[in-house]
Amino acid sequence: MSAPQHNDQPAAFKGMIITALALAIMCYVIVQLTNRQFAGHEGTPAAAGAAKH
Repeated sequence: MSAPQHNDQPAAFKGMIITALALAIMCYVIVQLTNRQFAGHEGTPAAAGAAKH
């Protein structure tokens, strides 16, 4: 049999946590930038009959 391999599990978990945090920060920044871009836009009012189903 081959010799036991070094355990990289702690490094893998650190990488997973750092990646998850980076993705969360990127999503937050994208949402904030999008909201800032559309802050001055007003939606058009819906037609009176469209609200009733």
